[in-house]
Order: sequence, then structure tokens, then C-alpha cells
Amino acid sequence: MKTALTIAGSDSGGGAGIQADLKTFSALGVFGMSAITAITAQNTVEVRSVQNIELNIIHDQIAAVFEDIGVDALKIGMLATSGIIQTVAKSLETYEPEHVVLDPVMVSKGGHHLLERSAVTDLIETLLPLASLVTPNIPEAEILSGRRIQSEPDMYEACRDILQKGPGAVLIKGGHLDGDPNDLYYDGKQFQLLRGERVETKNVHGTGCTLSSAITANLAKGEDMLMAIENAKDYITTAIAESLDIGQGYGPAHHFHPFYEKMLMERG
Repeated sequence: MKTALTIAGSDSGGGAGIQADLKTFSALGVFGMSAITAITAQNTVEVRSVQNIELNIIHDQIAAVFEDIGVDALKIGMLATSGIIQTVAKSLETYEPEHVVLDPVMVSKGGHHLLERSAVTDLIETLLPLASLVTPNIPEAEILSGRRIQSEPDMYEACRDILQKGPGAVLIKGGHLDGDPNDLYYDGKQFQLLRGERVETKNVHGTGCTLSSAITANLAKGEDMLMAIENAKDYITTAIAESLDIGQGYGPAHHFHPFYEKMLMERG
């Protein structure tokens, strides 16, 4: 069985972070493993508190997985501090995973900062050059590129700016713009606009985590980058359409929707 490692924060509400990543890996047929960088006390409404994990524990989690099980693809989510970024970067340089998907998590749906502002430069200078793919949403892409993004033409320019900072490819998620959530992929050779259809729901907690972990799972299974992204986009679109109305705020996507649909069909 193919394997995937997520390096990210834990979401006690179960909709984002490590929990969303492991659900996605399982739903897409790869063996999921985790290195937890922070523990968050959160639900669908808010992030109440955050406890960062000690750097040596983060390092040892990553080393334990690589040195025993092995990693076919790796996803990076919440990193929180410069120290955590440097620790993860050193591990990547040591083990040299083939596929690294970086989801530059900066702010939660409720507005809580999950990456210290002082750590943004380290993220850009240290981790971007180690990523096979970086998957920012519009606000994150504005920070990474240093430009305002108010339209699809702006996304093209931002992709060029971000790619110059070292990742193998860029996928800017367009959900924050008006209209349909079209995403833009760029690898330095080609642009690919991935059209989407907006689903009218407030239940979008953890959708960025889920998309990046779905791409990671698909890469682990041997799909090329663009196919991995296209299939992941199909997966998250249905997961949002079938999202769960749980909690009083932003509910989660339905990570196991393919299995629920199959069970319902079998029951008639």
C-alpha cells in the first residue's frame, strides 16, 4: 500500500488539520501517517487556544516515520513558528521525499492566526524551495506574492511571482473571488485553469486541508501532478456538496462520501 505523511496541526473539532488529512488519505486508499506540529482547541466556531509541540518531538515524529515505514508523498499544513518551519525544512533536506505538497496555512476560518507573522519570511525563503507544489488560497497567495489579487488575471501574475520563489509548481485556489471557484495551476511551462462550480453552503471547514491532502494521496498513488490536482478537485467538490451540518459554525466536508454513497446504493 502507498503511504502519505501529513505534518500539520491537530483540530479537536475533527474537520481540518491532521484529522482531515488522515480521513482524506484513508478515503483515497493510501496509508496515512502524521507528525503533529501543534494542538489546537477548536470547533466549527472558533480556535480557543493553541499549544505548539516541542521541536525535538516534531523532528522525532518525522524521523520515526521515514526511517521505518517510508513516505511516498508528504503534505505540510500548519507550522505556526519559525522554529517549526526550520525543523521541518531540515527533515525534508535529510530525507528528500519525492512529493511535497505545501498548504501555507496562515489564518483559520474564524480569523485566528495559525502562523506567526514573523514566520512568513521563513516559510517563503526556507520551505517554498523544497515544495513540489504550494496551494495557497487568495489571501495566502497575496502574502506569498506581495500583490493584490482581485481577478483571475491577477492570479496569473501571482502564480509567476510565487513560482520565482522556488516551488516546483503553484496552485492558487480561487474560492475567495466572486463567481465560480476557479483554481489556477502553473509549473513554469503551462497554466491550467481548473474550473469549478460554487456550492451554496457554509460548511467549508477544512476544505483547504482536504484538497491538499487529496493531491498528496493521488501523488502517492503515482498520478502526475496535474491529474492529481484535477482528481483532488473533483473529490473536494463532492465532499463540499455532501458536507456535514455539524456544529454551530462552519461544518466540515464529508471526507467519506464515496463510501456512504456506495452503502446507500447497496441498501437499495
